[in-house]
Amino acid sequence: MRKLLNKFPDTITEGIGESYRNDVKELVEIYENIKPFIETRIEDFRNVYKNGDDKRLFAELAFCLLTPQSNARYCWETICDMYDNETLFYGDREIITNALNRVRFKIKKGKYIISARESFFSGNKRLKDRLEEFDDVFLAREWLVEDIKGFGYKEASHFLRNIGKGNKVAILDRHILRNLEKYGVIKEIPGNLSKTKYYEIETKFARFSEEIAIPLEHMDLLFWYIAKGEIFK
Repeated sequence: MRKLLNKFPDTITEGIGESYRNDVKELVEIYENIKPFIETRIEDFRNVYKNGDDKRLFAELAFCLLTPQSNARYCWETICDMYDNETLFYGDREIITNALNRVRFKIKKGKYIISARESFFSGNKRLKDRLEEFDDVFLAREWLVEDIKGFGYKEASHFLRNIGKGNKVAILDRHILRNLEKYGVIKEIPGNLSKTKYYEIETKFARFSEEIAIPLEHMDLLFWYIAKGEIFK
């Protein structure tokens, strides 16, 4: 699990001015420079689904439950620890809550993990079996939003991307929305994202990515690289 954490060197973006970042041409140039690394990371995601068992998939699902309003790297390090010591699969509520000390809203998110775990490890339908029932990624996302406590469209899209099934869906978190506003894809950041608004912005985002010839599933990693200087997850 931990080998994913340091796969790519942290390449800082110091010296890139705002005018550089705001220019679509320069955005494409940045992308071309890091495209091989993004493609490798996307292949890593696809291999999670291709080669991973239900526990490995569940680790990605649990990670996406933790990330809202929390540091993504801390969340992944926490999931790695819980995966390695099997707390993620066998720990009770108190043990899991204590394991989430670096995660915001740990009590609520601990409950989400246990609820999801009960759904996929206690019944007849395993996580991978359920996912394989869907030929349409949008239907898979609807199922995740409806059935997983703690999942909205953003979290469900994040999970699907992280298992290599996110080529058509967008992760509309705050840093993505800020970039979409910056590049004129949306006029302003909405106060809240209803299902209708999510699909509306996602459609505009997909059109923008097509116009600049950068795959939609690459855009989040590109924006994250510009903001944080690394390609993560």
